[in-house]
Amino acid sequence: MSSAAAVADVIEAFKQRGFAFVGKTDDGWFRLHGRLTSPQADKGCPCEVQLDPTFFDLPRIRLLEIPPELPAAVPHLGADGGLCYLAKGTVVLDIYDPVGQSLACLQRAAVVFGQIMQGEMIEDLAEEFFAYWHGWHCFVDMQGEDLGRQNCIVAHANGCPLWFITDNEDRTTEKLKSLGYQVTDRTVLTYRVKTGAQPRPLTSNWPPETVGDILAWQSTLDPRCRRKIHERIKEGERKKANGVLIVIESPLMTYGFAVLYDRQSLVQKSKLIDRRDSSYGLKVMPISVVRIDDRYLAQRNMPNSKTLAGKNIAVVGCGTIGGYLSDMLVKAGAGTCGGKLTLVDFDCLLPQNIGRHRLGFPDLLSNKAEAMAKELKRLAPGAEIRALPVDVRHAQLGELDLLIDATGEESLGHWLCGHYPPPTPMLSV
Repeated sequence: MSSAAAVADVIEAFKQRGFAFVGKTDDGWFRLHGRLTSPQADKGCPCEVQLDPTFFDLPRIRLLEIPPELPAAVPHLGADGGLCYLAKGTVVLDIYDPVGQSLACLQRAAVVFGQIMQGEMIEDLAEEFFAYWHGWHCFVDMQGEDLGRQNCIVAHANGCPLWFITDNEDRTTEKLKSLGYQVTDRTVLTYRVKTGAQPRPLTSNWPPETVGDILAWQSTLDPRCRRKIHERIKEGERKKANGVLIVIESPLMTYGFAVLYDRQSLVQKSKLIDRRDSSYGLKVMPISVVRIDDRYLAQRNMPNSKTLAGKNIAVVGCGTIGGYLSDMLVKAGAGTCGGKLTLVDFDCLLPQNIGRHRLGFPDLLSNKAEAMAKELKRLAPGAEIRALPVDVRHAQLGELDLLIDATGEESLGHWLCGHYPPPTPMLSV
């Protein structure tokens, strides 16, 4: 079927559901107007559906009128009426069924619209807030939950400044060095506050441009958090800082904004008797927070599962199995958040090993444990990894949460079982 025929069929199918073709967008998508009706309602809301003529991208669906009964801030709905009804990358359209796939998107949007009307947030779409919160990237490398004043490192990458909030400057500095970033002696006054409310964009006056806008928005989400934010902004003003960075910890995500103090403007505004608070008019810059802490990096790949963060783990044998296994253990959190990964092997990497080993030619004739530790530290600068280039029978491994025998030698496995009896958990290959 040709593309033109497919589009005609889809438009006809939407016509049967009360939608009319009204033209094309500037980028060539087909525009249809109709009503979006949730399963729980009899009367729908005027909306526009935009169809990709190639049926590669999901249809765009936008409410033409915001229902007056909706609160000021709701999930999955932008200020322009744009509806987020599917998480990007979770669905691939079947180009051989354009009619069925397009109607399925409309049906899904109707379900999400109904849940919005009931004030519900869909877990799969929780992180879509960043689609409405376009801002400068700020990186967070924090393992603790302390609130209030935080350390912020300013680094340069290709001449551009980047902000890194941390509770361990040495650990974060190692990560920045591994990226080739230049750490400066500059810093930014940074505060961390916590809220129990998920961020939701306002259906009007969005995005916030001033401190007053931010405070009004937060009042609709969490008045207590709004007061904390205002206190921190005023505190930065009293400290005569050039600016302040506010990071907000909410369920499932972290976001924030920066305030730059205009000293001359503040002095002028403070002279106005009818001005209640001179900080309200200060400009704000949205910040998209990117977590780079080790706990998150492990949890992101193992949702709703326990990671190996905070555990003391030893791997005996860094050959083919032990090499690849230790790599996977670090990616699951081993050696992070106060834990430690110990690699034990007295052997060296020989030419005949290279074809099947995690290490390569640059590590030829190096001790396997030391070379693997060096490689893993390169990949995970925040992890604590110790190499013991000795026979495990002469090693002091200390108290362990898990002992892994990756040598494949049965006699050594028996020795380890006898030397590290229960309750030490042990896994043998």
